[in-house]
Amino acid sequence: MASTPAKTDESVAARLARGAVAGVIAGAVASFAMDRFQAAVSPLLPSSGSDSEPATEKAADAVSESLTGQAVAAADKPLAGQAVHYAVGIALGAAYGIAAEFRPSVTSGYGLGFGLGTATVLDEAAVPATGLGSAPWNAGIASNVYSYASHIVFGGVSEIVRRHVAGTLIPRQGD
Repeated sequence: MASTPAKTDESVAARLARGAVAGVIAGAVASFAMDRFQAAVSPLLPSSGSDSEPATEKAADAVSESLTGQAVAAADKPLAGQAVHYAVGIALGAAYGIAAEFRPSVTSGYGLGFGLGTATVLDEAAVPATGLGSAPWNAGIASNVYSYASHIVFGGVSEIVRRHVAGTLIPRQGD
């Protein structure tokens, strides 16, 4: 006889832990999927004519300078930028996983809202506000569509992975 999930009598700590674990894993996998999507799509986009550093590399420089007083070496910038990309994705995934445990409605649209929200808050607002990138009205339509498409991938993959991982962490009756 198959056991069925029993979420009703779980402690807040158990739900927090499940949400955080599922979210961290989801954020890491979704960051990878977003990275691969961007690698596949970016060659298809028109050239912006700018050799501007990616926002993640600029952020890595800012963190390095605040911690060590030195910028990231040019040869290390791509890796440092990836570290920022994954750290942000994992942190967002953890927050999303926890939110999903307590407000399941945040998962409606299978992560679409999460993806659109991260694109709007991060790429369209926080990145320009911190000087790490252009304002959306200066970036061009292709750049904005690329940003939103990338984050829709991030949100969708986050929800798929979060849902599967969280499902494996639900205690079964009789355990």
